[in-house]
Order: sequence, then C-alpha cells, then structure tokens
Amino acid sequence: MDINYLEIRSSITPVNSILIGEFFREIEREGNFKLKSVTKEEWVNSDFNLVYIATGGTEGIFLDNIDLFTKNTCYILTSGESNSLAASMEILSYLQQNNKKGEILHGDSATIAKRINTIYKVNKAIKNFKGKRLGIFGKPSDWLISSVYNKDYLLEKFDITLVEVPMNEVIREIKLNLYDETKDTIRLKSMKYDIVEVDKSLYVYGGLKRLVERFNLDGFTIRCFDLLDSVNTTGCLGLAILNSEGIFSGCEGDVPALLSMIILNNISGHPVFQCNPSRINLKRNEMVLAHCTLPLNLPYEFNLTTHYESGIGVAIAGLIPIGDMTIFKTSGSLDRYYVNNGTIIRNLKESNLCRSQILIKLDDFSYFTSNPISNHHLICTGNYKEEIEEFFKNLN
Repeated sequence: MDINYLEIRSSITPVNSILIGEFFREIEREGNFKLKSVTKEEWVNSDFNLVYIATGGTEGIFLDNIDLFTKNTCYILTSGESNSLAASMEILSYLQQNNKKGEILHGDSATIAKRINTIYKVNKAIKNFKGKRLGIFGKPSDWLISSVYNKDYLLEKFDITLVEVPMNEVIREIKLNLYDETKDTIRLKSMKYDIVEVDKSLYVYGGLKRLVERFNLDGFTIRCFDLLDSVNTTGCLGLAILNSEGIFSGCEGDVPALLSMIILNNISGHPVFQCNPSRINLKRNEMVLAHCTLPLNLPYEFNLTTHYESGIGVAIAGLIPIGDMTIFKTSGSLDRYYVNNGTIIRNLKESNLCRSQILIKLDDFSYFTSNPISNHHLICTGNYKEEIEEFFKNLN
C-alpha cells in the first residue's frame, strides 16, 4: 500500500537526508506501507494524502498553495529535524484560525504509523459509504417509531440514494419460487432441516437478490414480518446469505440500522450482526443481544431453527467467536452515534429469545437506559471504537 505525500521544504534550511531517510523507513516498517513522494498533480488526484513539512521557513510556500490543503482535513507529517515541527505548528494554527481542519503527525515512528493507518482506513470507509444505492423493501416496521430518516437529506449530504420498492412487488418476486444454486444454498439444504421450509426461505433469497440486481442496489432493508402471512416464511435465511455475499441486508425496514451496518463493515472489514438488546445486568456490566439472522460468514458454527416470534420459517442459531467486539449505532441523519468496545463472553441458547444470542461485557450501560438511539444495534468482532470516532470526525 502506498501513502502519498507532498513535500514542502525551504531552499535555505539544511536537511540531514540520512536522518530523514531513516525516519521514513521506520514509519514504513511499523505501518506496513510505503511512503511515496508525489508531484502536486499526483497529490491532488489521490484518495488520501499527507503534507510533509520538511523544514522551517515553509509557511509562505504552504500559504501559496492553500487551496490544495483545505478541501479536506490537512494531515501534516513532521520530523524532529530542521524546524519541521515549529513550521507545522504555525501552519496548523493558521488553519484553525480560518476554520479549517488539520492535524500534526509527530512523535515516534510507531505512533505516527498507527495514526496514518487509522486515517487511511477511515478515509477509505467514508469514500465507500458515500454514493450508496439502498433499497427500502416495504415501509419500516410499525414499531420502529423513532428509527427515522430523511431521504432528501441523505441524498444531498452523503449522495446516498434510497430506492423505495413496494412490498407487493417484493412478494411477487419471491413467489416466482426461483433462486440460483450456490455453495451456501447447497450447504443449507444438506443440513437435515425441513427441506420444504429451507426451499421457501431460499425463494426469499432468490427474490431479494433479483431485486438488488434489478435496482442496482448496494444493500437494502426489508419489512420482513410481512412475509409471515404473504409467503408463510421469514427473511432470516435470505438475509444471512446475502450479507455473507457482501450485499448489506437489514431487518424490519430499519434504515438507520442499515446505515450503521454499512459504516461498521466498511471500517472493520468484518461481517456485522444487527441485533436487539434483550437484557442488561448492571451489577455485572453484562448485556444479552439476540436476533434471528446474522451473516453466514460470522458464526464459527450454526444450525437451523424456526423464527422466534412466529415459530415458522428458517432462522439462524449461530455461535459467534468469543473475544473483542465493537457495538455501534448511528441515527438516521448521522448527527449522533454511539460506539464502544467490549467483549463477547458467551454464546447463549435460551428458548425465550431470538435464535442467535450473545452475552457481552461493557464498561458502562448508561447510554442504553438513559439515551439510546432506538432499538437495533450493530456488532462486529474486533475493537474499532477509535476508527468509528475518527469516521464521524471527518464525515462532512
């Protein structure tokens, strides 16, 4: 991976090339990337860039090119040589006085490398988030009274297009009773579960996938409980397969949850579990989360069972890896979010909950009981709180 930088230096300030060369090599070793010096033209066309202030006396040169550096956050790489830090502080102060975003990257090589990797990942996630085409299959479920969104705002602010598909069109597509055979469908049909019920769930999978292709969607959320009466099955299995195929697939017509799923996946690169907070033990700092679907590529083991509330269809009861996890949710306008790192400490198999169930430990639960962002929350393995916070700091 190349990280491009534009070097700015004064012609009158001496530079110790040996020390600077070693400084760059140490950062590259720690970060597992290559720092690449580029021309101004190459720098402008790059997705993510650094400005390397090599020496003092460069403030005027920076100012002469100010239009280059104020479109996004200006990340200023500095060394401990040739008054690099002093000049960078003057430049950052100027940016802040003019209501522009900037940050100095300075310190030991490991600290700088870690910060560059974080910024690179977040900038890539922001780019991947914007411009999505997302389907709303049917209206949001009636009980999602606070899970609101503004279609026009999302288009104007983030270039996100919401495509509304009536539920009768969704049901009509499912009733074609067609799906393409894949390794997942073959595997699911071999699991010795009621083959008639599996096939009905796979018809849902096939119908939803065709709608995604027809409307050129990156993902969707579906009013899935309407399927219970119309096609006598649930969407749980279809969503599980589609999520594992890289198509963002959410439950209950919950648009904020779908947006949260996309952000968390883009940041982490891991499959994401949309789930319900079900029970909190404040004395033990533990919470149970559960739902009847999750990406097939998330659990290390799973079996097929019925959907919890209805007792019909095919749901996923999966075992999710124990260890570090991130829990996240954003509002429909992305003006508020919650994120925390925690630990998955156990998988549960309780009969009175949705079928995939995990017990997690967090340091604080006051958010959930005093100021939550609606019901559904998103889970992935690994710790990504820092990157999520950086995402929202740079989202504009």
